Amino acid sequence: MSTLTTNQTKWKEYEKGAFRFFFIYFVLQALPLDWKYFGNLFRIQWGSLGFGDIFYISRYTPQFISGSSTPGTWGIGTLADWAFIAGIALIGAIVWSIRDKKSENHNKLYYWLRVILRYRLAIGIITYGFIKFFPLQSPLPSISNLNTSYGDFDRWKLFSLSLGIVPGYESFLGLVEIIVGVLLLFRKTATLGAIIILVFTGNVFISNIAYDGGEAIYALYLINIALFLTVYDIQRIYNLVALRKPTAPNTVKISLNGQWRTSRLVLKSLFIFFFVFLYGYKTYAAYHHDIYQYPKAKGLAGTAGLYNVSDFRVNSRQLPYSQTDTTRWNDVVFEKWNTISIGSLKRYKADAATTEEISKNNDDRKYELDGTTGRAYYSYVADTVKQVLLLKNRNSNYKADQFTLHYTKPENGTIILTGVDHNKDSVYVQLDRINKKYLLQEAAQGRSKALKL
Repeated sequence: MSTLTTNQTKWKEYEKGAFRFFFIYFVLQALPLDWKYFGNLFRIQWGSLGFGDIFYISRYTPQFISGSSTPGTWGIGTLADWAFIAGIALIGAIVWSIRDKKSENHNKLYYWLRVILRYRLAIGIITYGFIKFFPLQSPLPSISNLNTSYGDFDRWKLFSLSLGIVPGYESFLGLVEIIVGVLLLFRKTATLGAIIILVFTGNVFISNIAYDGGEAIYALYLINIALFLTVYDIQRIYNLVALRKPTAPNTVKISLNGQWRTSRLVLKSLFIFFFVFLYGYKTYAAYHHDIYQYPKAKGLAGTAGLYNVSDFRVNSRQLPYSQTDTTRWNDVVFEKWNTISIGSLKRYKADAATTEEISKNNDDRKYELDGTTGRAYYSYVADTVKQVLLLKNRNSNYKADQFTLHYTKPENGTIILTGVDHNKDSVYVQLDRINKKYLLQEAAQGRSKALKL
């Protein structure tokens, strides 16, 4: 099957004990042993495989304690899973040490553990890299976001919006992750890739903590793997770079023979095709046809834009502009997709989602309203024959907020809405389009001349 080329150094007892612990620990962390993971795997429609399916395959985590029905969900409960796995690893290492008194080292197992962790870390980095390289993770702000006060966003949403307005920089970050992931796929460049990940993903970890993000645990998981991979060569690097001493190269190498060599090449090729080329193509297609953060369903034709509420009546009583009235609508946004957002003085409980979720279901695509309290967001179904809009609040905290409005367009740029709201009050709303220019968009065209808004 294989031959091992190494200097066959005899390990110290504490080195063997430590390795046995980490071997069991990382095997349980990296290999998909959770039955729930396979349950989700079998539910994938492979004939219409989407990049989101591959993304969730890559984000596996064992859930022996936390028990989420969706493997790949990271949170505080994940730390309990890690502690449980560490307990198993400790017991296993003790039993292993008692039963194995003859082994002088575990070079071969160490080699294969590094292979497992290199590939596990690679797919974790590459899948996030592509959704940044094609700016999907943090897309350009919606019209509603552009008309929401800065103070009405939470910290994580501000961070994401700040990244989304500079797609070139987001693509650069994604390219770095893709390159680093590819480096991990090859033994000779794996340590370099792991070192870069320690710096790059370390920044991601700190950012998630500072901005109240939900990916800190996953980032820490990737950092742990990268740190373990780096330890293998850290002494040689220190001797060579810091002490400038002659340094012996890595002499541990597995040579596969015959059909095993062929099988290795086939499996590696399939791995690269699936997680690099196929996943890359799928994310490219999504970027051009279906940005997953926003609903795909089209909105009412010719209405996208910002509207001033020039006339607002409740139960036939006109409500003038007010700086204290939380009932009156101040402005309305029709998005290109089937979302209407209403700006008022009323504060809403934020529907916060700080982890990366990819859904084919329009109702679950809530990036536009996540982390904001300043507007009410409604999805709608339009009956263009009867000129009726069926509105449903997209915020999970206001599921009962549903109502129907009739609409008319008496003239270009004006929309009249009438009906009964969720409070059973009759409403009459006149909307007048505002042809608003945004400094963000104007500045993107270049700063060589003065800007006019």
